[in-house]
Amino acid sequence: MAVPKQKMGRIRTHNRRSANDKIAAPARSVCPQCGEVKLPHRVCPNCGYYRDREVIETA
Repeated sequence: MAVPKQKMGRIRTHNRRSANDKIAAPARSVCPQCGEVKLPHRVCPNCGYYRDREVIETA
C-alpha cells in the first residue's frame, strides 16, 4: 500500500478541492421575437414564443 512520504500542504489540498466548488453561470440567449434575455430551449416568459410560434398567451 502506498504511503505518502511527506504531509501534503494546506494550499495544495484546498486548490484541489476548490475545483469542484466553482459554479458556472447559466447560459443565456436572446429571444428573437421580443429581444428579452431568456434561458435557451425554453419558452420566452415575456412574449410566450418558442421557435417562432406563440406557445403561451401573454397579456
